[in-house]
Amino acid sequence: MNVFRLTGDLSHLAAIIILLLKIWKSRSCAGISGKSQILFAVVFTTRYLDLLTSFISLYNTSMKLIYIGCAYATVYLIYVKFRATYDGNHDSFRVEFLVVPVGGLAVLINHNFSLMEILWTFSIYLESVAILPQLFMISKTGEAETITTHYLFCLGLYRALYLLNWIWRYYFEGFLDMIAILAGLVQTVLYCDFFYLYVTKVLKGKKLSLPA
Repeated sequence: MNVFRLTGDLSHLAAIIILLLKIWKSRSCAGISGKSQILFAVVFTTRYLDLLTSFISLYNTSMKLIYIGCAYATVYLIYVKFRATYDGNHDSFRVEFLVVPVGGLAVLINHNFSLMEILWTFSIYLESVAILPQLFMISKTGEAETITTHYLFCLGLYRALYLLNWIWRYYFEGFLDMIAILAGLVQTVLYCDFFYLYVTKVLKGKKLSLPA
């Protein structure tokens, strides 16, 4: 495992922990898009079905189980435990405009036309756009809590590091996965404006807002 994948995984894990702690400690999911969290739960569920059929390593299995468990725990906190604090009026992104095209693309463009491979590809495509409901929500409300911006930064950093991971694997292992690379590139591009605002505002102690 190269350093980019390891730090990418740790950044991803940090994002998840930050979000869960934010919700649990504040006893509120205000400012958090439940729709984005549902999409991430779908991403991990469809991607890690190989848990039922193969074993790669203890690290690999542990991380997959953590991602799945934390994703559903987050959805539970938003829609059950702290439902009264969930702002459904601002979380209004039409997720079907993401899921349906992504599903069609996964059927058309994949490495192998089998159910498991199509679901894996679907998860890769869906992850690249799953954050859009959260960014749309911030745009509608006009600002985001600092802790929420830390979550988003770690999540975006994870994808950027994974892009470097794919580049590393190509040059040193001869491994190339264009589906993962292009999807990761799309996701990283979606975070570009946010990264700029994070550095110019949040790191200077100001509140973050996105242009409508």
